This record gives sequence, structure tokens and C-alpha cells, in this order.
Amino acid sequence: MSGVGNGPRAVLIGPPGSGKSTVAKALATLWDVERRDTDADIEATAGKEIAEIFVDDGEQAFRALERTAVATAVAEHVGVLSLGGGAVLAPETQALLEAYGARGGAVVFLDVSLSAAAPRVGLNNARPLLVGNPRRQWLDLMEARRPIYERLATVTVLTDKLTPNQAAREIVQAIDATAG
Repeated sequence: MSGVGNGPRAVLIGPPGSGKSTVAKALATLWDVERRDTDADIEATAGKEIAEIFVDDGEQAFRALERTAVATAVAEHVGVLSLGGGAVLAPETQALLEAYGARGGAVVFLDVSLSAAAPRVGLNNARPLLVGNPRRQWLDLMEARRPIYERLATVTVLTDKLTPNQAAREIVQAIDATAG
């Protein structure tokens, strides 16, 4: 099984704490393909951590870097791709993922509850959009983003009680079921 054309084998989307990075690693290992994380691409391009980009340059600058990183990765990467939680907010990224999904690509929404996400992320200040009251901020983010995640997803996996390897296996099963 391969990605769409030369596109990714799967694109993982979801909120902070859903397991995008760790599940991407497990899924890439399972499929024996490379994994790529657009947050890492952004940090490499900017030469600084995401939290620093937010502080030094602002959210708009970060989101511009993010749109470019996602478009580049979807065009170039053929393994497992994980996106930052807010990447789906950009209309350009939504259109890109809708087109990718329409061509048969797997856009995987890793869903998670606050109670499962909290210990995974620590809901600390290292996450720029969770500063202040991190639990309230996370709930507000999910309220705004859930409809977008759900609309873009071709596969949804609830990761609350799953290890990264279990989630990866569920993704494979769901993709195989939709493909065949």
C-alpha cells in the first residue's frame, strides 16, 4: 500500500496530547517508512523552537511558516506525516487536506479527551496556545477545531486508552477497511 501518488501514506491531525508524534513514529515503524513532523520542519526553517517563534515573531508569522511547511510536506513526503494541532485552521491547509482525502489519501484524526490529553502534554506553558488556564484553553481549542478535524478526517481513532502501537494498528486496520 502506498500514499496517494507521491503523497504521504497517512497524514495525522488532532489536538495537543492526541499522540500525533508518537503514533506517527509507531505507524512509520509498522509500515517501514519515514515519518515527518511539520512542527520540526518549522523549527528547522526558523532556527528556533515554536514557543520562541510565538514570542519573538507572533502567531501570524508562525502560521505562515506552518502553511508553507504543510504544503511542502504533503507534496514531498511519502511516509507518515504529522501536523501541528492548529495547522488545520488555515483555509489553504483545509483545501489541501480535502483534496488529498478526495484522492484516496488517509487523513487520520487522532481524537482524545481532556482527561487523557492532560497527562500526555502536562498542559504546561511550553505550548504557546495553552498559556494561562491550560485546561480551559485546551477545551476552547477543541471546541473550535473539532468540527474541522472531523470534516477533514477519512479515519478517526480515539487514542484515550491506546498505546501508540495500538493506535497505529487501529489506523492500519481502518485504512485497509476503507481501501478494500
